[in-house]
This record gives sequence, structure tokens and C-alpha cells, in this order.
Amino acid sequence: MNVYDSESIRNVAFVGHGGSGKTTLVNAMAYLAGSTSRMGSVEQGSALTDFTPDEIEHQISVHVALAHARFMDAKLNLIDTPGYLDFAGEVKAGLRVADAACVTVSAVAGVEVGTERVWSYADEEKLPRFVFVNGMDKEHADFDTVYRQIRDTLTARAIPVEIPIGQGSDFHGLVNLFSEKAHLYKDGTKGEREIGEIPDEVRERYERFRRELIETVAETDDTLIERYLEGEELSREDVLTAMKAGMKRGELVPVFCGSAARLQGVRSLLQKVVELAPKPTERPDVRGTRPNSDEKVFLEPRESSPLSALVFKTTTEPHVGELSYFRVFSGAIDSGQDVHNSSRGHDERLAHIAIMQGHDRVEVPRLACGDIGVVPKLKGTHTGDTLCDKSSPVVLRGIRFPTPVIAVAIEPEREGEEEKIGSAMSKLHEEDPTFVHAYNPELGQTIIRGMGELHLQVVLERMERKFNVRATMLQPKIAYRETIRSSGEAQGRYKKQTGGRGQFGDCWIRLIPLERGQGYEFVDQITGGAIPNKFIPAVDKGIQEAMSKGVIAGYPVVDVRVELFDGSYHSVDSSEMAFKIAGSIAFQAAAERCRPVLLEPIMEVTAMTPDEYLGDVIGDLNQRRGRVLGMEPMGTGKQKVSAMVPQAELYRYSTTLRSLTQGRGDHTRSFHGYEEVPGHIAERIVEEAETEREGAAIRH
Repeated sequence: MNVYDSESIRNVAFVGHGGSGKTTLVNAMAYLAGSTSRMGSVEQGSALTDFTPDEIEHQISVHVALAHARFMDAKLNLIDTPGYLDFAGEVKAGLRVADAACVTVSAVAGVEVGTERVWSYADEEKLPRFVFVNGMDKEHADFDTVYRQIRDTLTARAIPVEIPIGQGSDFHGLVNLFSEKAHLYKDGTKGEREIGEIPDEVRERYERFRRELIETVAETDDTLIERYLEGEELSREDVLTAMKAGMKRGELVPVFCGSAARLQGVRSLLQKVVELAPKPTERPDVRGTRPNSDEKVFLEPRESSPLSALVFKTTTEPHVGELSYFRVFSGAIDSGQDVHNSSRGHDERLAHIAIMQGHDRVEVPRLACGDIGVVPKLKGTHTGDTLCDKSSPVVLRGIRFPTPVIAVAIEPEREGEEEKIGSAMSKLHEEDPTFVHAYNPELGQTIIRGMGELHLQVVLERMERKFNVRATMLQPKIAYRETIRSSGEAQGRYKKQTGGRGQFGDCWIRLIPLERGQGYEFVDQITGGAIPNKFIPAVDKGIQEAMSKGVIAGYPVVDVRVELFDGSYHSVDSSEMAFKIAGSIAFQAAAERCRPVLLEPIMEVTAMTPDEYLGDVIGDLNQRRGRVLGMEPMGTGKQKVSAMVPQAELYRYSTTLRSLTQGRGDHTRSFHGYEEVPGHIAERIVEEAETEREGAAIRH
């Protein structure tokens, strides 16, 4: 394997809506370039970058994956990303280490929700972009309609570099607006073509699109526009140079088209990626900070600069162990080199560095600035960590992973595997930071969170396959609370005589409701030594233990002021235990007189939806007992809806919202506070709690 210098490297992430052909396009580029010997298929489970069991089973990309293609003396690092929103974290990881993005758009479906989402992610990274309209050979393919959608929905700066000759079953060639030649495809599936003159039937469209291309590119350069307006013919080199500069500034997005599955239009895309995608050395200076400091650091993206590299993915493979994927942002790395993990403060040795070709690792002696590779068995390095020279420490910006939007409970299918599940989930979180887990002791459940139901389903499948432990998904329990609505008093008296020393404790307490969120307040109002000071903390403790067990359905009592105002004691028989029990009895008796009520957690929900689905989204929130607080236009044909919704009504809300909005809706949620549960719902909750207690008693 040749070692490529920074000037020869291009890093391109392939992003788009699920099913738009990213994986097929990456496979086609590597195959046409001769860097892989076979043209795989997603449907047959043989795609170059969809090689994990979960991807083969579901026939979708689940992980960010790498391939490379050698073309025109350049090495193209092809970063294949998932298209489904459930795996958005992998997309963000891939874009973080790319220098450009190629957005695939279906020639039939056009711009979809995933297209818009990944476009916004590429905006966040300020990446130059290409668009590849894929599937021109499919029935109902329509290049002109899709091109208008791209301009209307994604960017008005999109401009075709090639246009199709025919479409659907009649698609048989492309016209290159730079070369003024037609590429006419032969029968077959290997992209064989003849280069000839432009057919008469597309001559008029060619003239129109070429004029639009030259004018759009010239407008980005003052010198070029002057020459163009003076009637000068601009050379291909002039236009290419201006287009590359315009792409870098975000002013131009070239549009290509073809059929990745039939290798049509792929060779042209390969050439333009080499010519137009920025080299790693053409990126702005690498920005970072000194460890444990706000001091800014700027490094030139050159091999002569101090080393800085970012780990953007961690995975575990059988017989190999942990693999760390990283990009070199400055400096260079030799196999066997010692580096410093500045994120965690320890050293690592990078033995057996390699580049990836799908599932296969190809060991290399060196990785230049800008290259992307993998290294096995790092002892303590994780996704988002920075590797650098110990003598010049720097911490690079990590990856902005999205926040999980769905939560479910899980339990092992086999008893006694709780510890095994915990260990497996920790390792899975290392591979996928958008998957998080925690045990909730109050609910007695392990709660897992992720980006969607498919995401969590795939995680559990991976857990079974890799760690041989199976778990079942359940609806999470709700952390209800109880409180009181009025004041009341009661006595707690505990007396026990067993032949020897007895037990005696006696107290009077008063309960007063507090405002929501005030918690618990204990006030000692004992005078005259009715209860000795040494026993008063025991009364408090007994009250708090009784509060933790509830008085209606077994949920903790909150927002109560307790005043201890009277009592009595026995000089011999009184003890801390007796007064603790008396405090518990007093609280139970008083609470029942104070109109106890159930409280439920309320979430503050912000739902984003396209304008046309606003009514459906609001209607669904109302059905979930939500209170809509307001709506705010987002300026992109979308509305932001704010609402307060009971947590109990939000199970699988993410899936429902996507269904209501054809996948284009999204939401965030945060805890707001507790409110009273409506009477008819409270009755059901109490009945369920009683049934659960009875079942537990029978089991024990």
C-alpha cells in the first residue's frame, strides 16, 4: 500500500436520506477506481461498507464506515454514513473528520427529511458539498423536478455540472457541461461508455444549463464576471478554479447525476471529487485548546506541525478487540509511535496502524496529515479523545452528538444476568455515545435511551450477538409522587411491653402543604421537655421513612411541612427506635386526614414540525393531555410548538411524531415539575399499585 502525502488526499463523507444510495455509490467509486475487486450489493449483503450483521440483516447502514479509492494519483477516503435518523450520531462523527460532503438524493423521491437533516449537519461543520442525484435509471426518475427541490429546499446555489440524456428506462447517457461532450452508456452494468457529440435532442437543454453554470460560477469571482460580461470565453481551468473557491466559501454546490448501481456517472464524480474537494492542507488552521485550560491553540494542517489527531469512532471486533478510528489533523503518525491522549492524560502506543477498506484492514507504515486510519487495542482511549505530541499538548473539538430522544426500560430474559447486561451496555456506549443507560433505583428498572426505536432494537440485537445476553424492552415506570392538599394533626403512640424493658414513644405532629417543589421541612416546636432532644431526630427519621413509602399508592410524599409540637416519654422504656416508629405512625395517621393526592412528572416538550402538519401535531399533544403554550415560526417552513405534557403520555412519542410528519418532525424534552393527576387516572394508578403489591406478596 502506497503512503500518500497530504496533497494527494481527499476526505469525503457520503450523506443522505436512507435508501438514496450512499453505500452503493461508495462501493461503485472504489470498484471503478480499481481499489476493490467486486461491486457488492446492499440487498445481497455483500456491500463494501455494510458488513456488520445488523446492517446485513436490516439492509441499511447502521455505522459510519470507511473505504478508499485511488484515482488520478489521489487517495480518496470515502466515509459512508447511515441515512436513518436513528443513527444520526454516526453521521455527525463522519462529517467531523471530512473535508467535503457528497449528498445523495433519490431521482425518484427527491429531497427527503433525512436530506434536510444531513444538510444542516454539514452546515454545522461548514463543509463544501457535492450533490449526486442517484437512480436516474429508475421508473419515475425526474432530474428537473429534483433539481428544483434541491434549489428550493437545500440551497439556491446548487448548479448542475452534468445533465442526463433520458431518464427512467430511457436513461442512457450524460452531458458534461465542462467538456461539452456526451457520455453515452453501452448495454451492461459496468458503466462502459462512449464519448461523443451532444445529441440534438438535448442540445437546447445543454446550452441553457451551460450558460447557467458559467454565469453562476463567474458571479463568485469579480475578475471572471468582468471577463464574461466582456464576451470572453472562459476556459475549463478558469471555471474549475473559481468553482472550487466558491465551494469552499459555501457559494456553489455542483450537482451530478447517474446510477450508482450501474456505475453510470460515477467516473465523472470521481474526477470532480479529485479536482474540486479541498485537500487537507487547504483547510483552515486546526483549532484546539491546551489541556485543562481555555488557552486557544492554532496548528497549521501540515506534516511539519505538531501532531493532533481525533478519535471519531470506537468499535469492538471478534479476534481483534477494540478498534479506534482516527483522523490526523496536523503532523503525521508512524506505526509504533508513542502519542499522548490529552483528553485523559495518559500515553498510548499506536502499533499496527492501518487504513480500512470496508471490513478489511490494510496495515500502513505511516499516515500523513489529513489521512484517516485505525489502530487496535488502545488501553484507555475513547470516542472524542485527542491524540497528540506530549511535548505540544492540544485538545481538539470533539463530536457534537445529538441528545437521545426516546427512553425504554429493559430487563434480562434470564435471571441473574443484570451485571452482565450492565457490562455489555457500557461497552456498547463506548461504540455509540448516543446510546446511554442507567439503573433507576426508585423505579427498580434499567432505563436505556437512544435516537429511536430502531436504534435501541439494533443495540439490543448487537448486545445479544456480541455478549450473549438477551433483554426485553418494557415501558418505563413513572416516578409518581404524593402530597397533601390541606393541614391536619395526628398522634403517633408506640407502646410495647415484653416482660423486660419495654418500648415507648409518643408524639403529636401537624402537617401543612407546601408549594410545589418546596420538598420537605421539619420544624421542632417541642417546649418544656415533652420529648427529650435526643429523641427528636428519631421522630424526624421515622416521618421521612413513612413519607418514602407513601399513603395512597406507595410513592414518596413531597412538599410537606411537619411540625412536631407535643408528645411524652418514659424515663426507662423510651428509645430512639420507639420514637422513630411513633413518628411513622403519626405521619400515616395525619396524612390520611389531609386529603392526599397523586402527583405526576410533567415534561416541557418542544416539537418541531413542518407547517403542513402543525394541526396534526397539536391535536396529538392535546390527546396526550398536553397544554400547548405557544407556537413560533422557525423561518424554514417549520413551526416550533411548546407544550407541557405528562411524562406518562410520552412513551413512543418520537415514533408517533415522525409518523405524523412523514419523518420530518423532531422534538426535545426536559423535566418541568410535578402536577396533580386527574381523579379518574389516579384511581387507575392506585389500582395498579395495589395489584403489584399483591403480586409481590404472593411471590415472596
